[in-house]
Amino acid sequence: MDWLTDYPWVAWVGVALILAAIEAATVDFVFVMLAGGALAGGLAAGLGGNAPVQVIVAVLVAALLLFVVRPIIKRKFTEGEHDNTIGASGLVGREARVIQTVTDTDGRIKLAGETWSARVAEGSEPLRPGDDARVIAIHGATAIVAADRH
Repeated sequence: MDWLTDYPWVAWVGVALILAAIEAATVDFVFVMLAGGALAGGLAAGLGGNAPVQVIVAVLVAALLLFVVRPIIKRKFTEGEHDNTIGASGLVGREARVIQTVTDTDGRIKLAGETWSARVAEGSEPLRPGDDARVIAIHGATAIVAADRH
């Protein structure tokens, strides 16, 4: 193990790779920041810093990355995460085509390439096949629609 004492930067790179692999499993931007600290420790080792200097550099860089860079990256990756653009709630506001007369009790529409059961919104007139409709809400597996007046 003389090579490890002769080349401590290799150990730091190894630690960084292990931390990066853990990050791939967690995807929380914690271990990648620690990996960045380990790489900084490796750089300090490569530049000839002794063991205490390497550890101090690694800890300082990791802390800086964790408390400054991580919140920015996390915010960037999670913004718009809860904007309801997927699933049934993502269909609200979309256009649909009536394929079977839609009344306040029954009907069928073509929405996002699928056939949906539908009802007209309260106070709306029934819609005939071929009419354009706009989805107002989704209740279970039923779309609530109103006439789409471009």
